[in-house]
Amino acid sequence: MIFEERTLGNVTFRNRILRSSVGGRMCAYDGTVTDVWRNFELKFARGGVGGIISTTFSTNPRRQSPLEYPTISDKKYVRPLKVAIDAIKGEGCRYIVQIGDPGAATQLSLFPEREDELSSSNGFEPLYGYGSFRREMSAQQISKAIFDFEIAAARVQDAGADGVEITAEKGYLIHQFLNPGMNRRKDDWGGSPERRFRLLEEIVKAVRSRVGREYLVGVRIAAADFNYLPYLNFAFRVPWVWPLRHHFLGNSVETTMRYGLRLKELGVDYLHVVNGYGFPNPKGNPGSFPLEEVKLFCNATRHLSWKAAIRAALLNLVPNWIARPIFGLGWSYKEGISLNDALQFRAGTGLPVITNGGYQMRPGMEAALQRGCDFVSMARALIATPDLVDRFKQGLDKPEAPCTFCNRCCARTATSPLGCYELARFKGSEEDMYRQIMELNTPR
Repeated sequence: MIFEERTLGNVTFRNRILRSSVGGRMCAYDGTVTDVWRNFELKFARGGVGGIISTTFSTNPRRQSPLEYPTISDKKYVRPLKVAIDAIKGEGCRYIVQIGDPGAATQLSLFPEREDELSSSNGFEPLYGYGSFRREMSAQQISKAIFDFEIAAARVQDAGADGVEITAEKGYLIHQFLNPGMNRRKDDWGGSPERRFRLLEEIVKAVRSRVGREYLVGVRIAAADFNYLPYLNFAFRVPWVWPLRHHFLGNSVETTMRYGLRLKELGVDYLHVVNGYGFPNPKGNPGSFPLEEVKLFCNATRHLSWKAAIRAALLNLVPNWIARPIFGLGWSYKEGISLNDALQFRAGTGLPVITNGGYQMRPGMEAALQRGCDFVSMARALIATPDLVDRFKQGLDKPEAPCTFCNRCCARTATSPLGCYELARFKGSEEDMYRQIMELNTPR
């Protein structure tokens, strides 16, 4: 089934395998896409995938996360993006641009910025974002964020992309409003599931109004938040936390299913179903906890706030043999970790769904499609083997050197060239590993 054509909205894909959102530091510092970024995407287009969903293009000019990631926050970014998209589509591959605002999850900045602390409500978040505290957005700031998404979607359309995907997960701004553990407001933007949904609702309305009914619009959504992971893995078992269960658990599938039904009414064409809060997290990135790479990131950002400094100091002080099992709680590999939730959304909303999380073997992908999903998306497995789909065409069921789901590539996205950093895949040859990483990051 993976080689069947499939249509979303008015866009037909040559097969049912998509490269999901993944990004690296391949753009200019101001967020303009470069030849390096274009050629990285072309690797997957030429490797046979039916479509590519881009890394998150930031909608806010002050919150680019991290530096050298792409943005669409100004019209000057449209022309170079169009040149790149035309080249990708010239390979027969469809291209969808994902847009988002990291809010208080902004990972990195040249200097500390007050704008990088804006969120649904005031609070303290020990892991995601570099700011010491989250700051509640005003009604005016919320209105500005909605407009940013609207105009960003219009620029995506002008750039010739086949569609736009709104990210309502990753712990980004929309997710910060949806999540009851993060959104403690009592006004029109919080206090109940319906009011927490309002920001996403207004953004979808604005985007659909701007791009028209015929343009492909999707939403990437976390079916369940699992707030207690990865740093409170024990919390749901402790009786005294239950009065604060929403804080520790976040949204359940039952709540987000209602959101899915409402998104269908609003004219969304598909749902990209994942799980978990924040990036990376064990429900969205099944596999191992990348301790060394997380240390690398924390050390690179320690100068930005007292929280970031303490976070880095603690990671460096705790020996690896202690830190690895503690921080690794809840981290394990499971193929199709969000598949059952995607199928539930497919049946409950009637919307087409993309399933994501831990896919690499052809039988597992075929099974997901047989059970009712419309597309399978993956990123880490394709970083390891960019031509994986073409290899399936040759009759293989799995790659010769499969991804180990070590998550090192995920944790290095803010600090290093994007590529596979699992030495075992290269039989211990650092030279071979270096060569593949550089091949993915070349302007030629």
